[in-house]
Amino acid sequence: MYYVLIGLCLTLAGVAGLQLTYMFYLDRLDRERKRRLQEIERKCLRLTAKLADAEKVIAEQEIVIDTLYSEASEEEPWAEVLDES
Repeated sequence: MYYVLIGLCLTLAGVAGLQLTYMFYLDRLDRERKRRLQEIERKCLRLTAKLADAEKVIAEQEIVIDTLYSEASEEEPWAEVLDES
């Protein structure tokens, strides 16, 4: 009977050790996921800032293009008037 109880105690101690090891593993996974999430959030903020800068540059370029084309369209009627003369 003692051998059965000793075997049962060792088995329970082994199961408890396995559970403890698994809990450490889950804790490490949780920390890694949190670290990865923070990294992704920082990257998202950087990309959002880059996108805002790019949109500003595009808006400025569109203004320049619009002014250049509006000046070019104003010059075209004069060119036609000069050609007719």
